[in-house]
Amino acid sequence: MFTGSMVALVTPFKDGGVDWQSLEGLIDFHLHNGTHSIVPCGTTGESATLSHQEHDEVIRAVIKAVNKRVPVIAGTGSNYTEEAVRLTREAEKSGADGALMISPYYNRPTQEGIYQHYKKVASNVGIPIIVYNIPGRTGSKIEPETLARMSEIKNIAGVKEATGSVDQAIDVIRLCGDRLAVYSGEDTLIFSLMALGGKGVISTVANVAPKETSQLTEACLKGNWEKGRELQFRLIPLIHNLFIETNPIPVKTALSLMGKCSGDLRLPLTPMAEGNLKKLTQAMRDFSLLQN
Repeated sequence: MFTGSMVALVTPFKDGGVDWQSLEGLIDFHLHNGTHSIVPCGTTGESATLSHQEHDEVIRAVIKAVNKRVPVIAGTGSNYTEEAVRLTREAEKSGADGALMISPYYNRPTQEGIYQHYKKVASNVGIPIIVYNIPGRTGSKIEPETLARMSEIKNIAGVKEATGSVDQAIDVIRLCGDRLAVYSGEDTLIFSLMALGGKGVISTVANVAPKETSQLTEACLKGNWEKGRELQFRLIPLIHNLFIETNPIPVKTALSLMGKCSGDLRLPLTPMAEGNLKKLTQAMRDFSLLQN
């Protein structure tokens, strides 16, 4: 199953459309720096403002550029179950190795509704599915007991835990055991969740610090906790500044400062406030991502 540093890849834009050249450049950047899996069209990839056609095209382009060198886990979530089925089927048809599916947002389904949503999608595809549990975005939390039920479904293989709660992760690992891989969805908790038995991270900070994020997960997977802790602490100030405004505003701004792509965003996301931009720039300098 998927392990290590899985980057929640940004979607670069140019002149109102997807910047395909920069997208390929970002993939090369990650492969050169040890990223273990690429995750296009998640929250960090601005999936909410991609058209259905763009969504499919970005996934296909990433799969083509990666060319089987690392797994591609396609973001295919929707709050409409049939649309989630369509997106996941299309990703599977295009050659994705797995799918990351956000829990249905806005509808605020019951735990039974959440379970049936994932069960329906899983029954229509053959690739592994990673459940994305992020109540701050969706308005509802997937309870550990519901995840334990899901873990009995053949191709539901993991959960991206972005509740921010270590207690939640402990309960999921305790109830699901080896049936469900747990991945950190909070970059500040990579070390903590992996020390509890997590298998890696689906990461925002990996967009700008892929080598260090990869090294952190590798150290934890090998049980080198001293090195893992050191790398986690080093990343913390950068992580805090990458979430100083709504993700992916800061990380896309950071990539533009690094010359990796433009900082173009789609409304309703807007450019960073000047004061926050100064804080982010300084954090990047401190991490040696920019020259002083």
